[in-house]
Amino acid sequence: MTATTPLGLAALFVVGALAAAINAVAGGGSLLSFPLLVGLGVPPLQANATNSVGIWPGSLGSALGFRNLLPATAHHLKDLVLPTAAGAWFGAWLLVQTSERLFRFAVPVLILAATLLLAFQPQIRAWIFGRRRRVSPVLGAFLQFLVSVYGGYFGAGMGIMMLAVFALFIDGNIHELNAFKAWLGIVINLVASVELLLKGLVLPVPGAALALGALCGGFAAARLSQRVDSEKLRKAIVVLGAAMVVWFTYQTFS
Repeated sequence: MTATTPLGLAALFVVGALAAAINAVAGGGSLLSFPLLVGLGVPPLQANATNSVGIWPGSLGSALGFRNLLPATAHHLKDLVLPTAAGAWFGAWLLVQTSERLFRFAVPVLILAATLLLAFQPQIRAWIFGRRRRVSPVLGAFLQFLVSVYGGYFGAGMGIMMLAVFALFIDGNIHELNAFKAWLGIVINLVASVELLLKGLVLPVPGAALALGALCGGFAAARLSQRVDSEKLRKAIVVLGAAMVVWFTYQTFS
């Protein structure tokens, strides 16, 4: 089974839906979709690019599902769209400049970073809503730029980073911030996707299978998120992420 066989494409559709749903509810969905692409024989650099392009419709699905919550934070969009787009483009540009060999060494570190972010998500959220001090919108926009660079380069765990940044200067509950995050996630993934497509790093057919699944999964999860035990899901993805760190480290050095 490869990434272009009917069975492989079906697996990518299903995992795309699951990854987008996980991103909407707990975060860390790329810890499913990226390893699957690699497991289907796609080189890591192309797998990362294809995953970035394939998963972004999940942000669109989530954003549409959360659209009723956006008005509480929508006025911040005008300040953050430009630094978000610039950061995403720069991150994608960095990815294009990275050699396949170097990226193979970077993968275990990137997955470890995403896994740790997910593992400490409760502490991050407690910190988010325990803050009383606010930073200036200018500093907030710069921090969002940095998060967007990471998002354009790899992306797994960037949603948790964005929530932490938003808490520094945006008022809102977790669902309102998630709605805002989903719309900026569209910007990051769309800008990065254009750059990666232009550079020829994306496999179009596997990417389309992921995208179709992600669009369905992102919308459904945004609507059903209140019925899902996100804590159990988060812990399961952390375990999976830890296993992926071990596996990719072994593959890199074996």
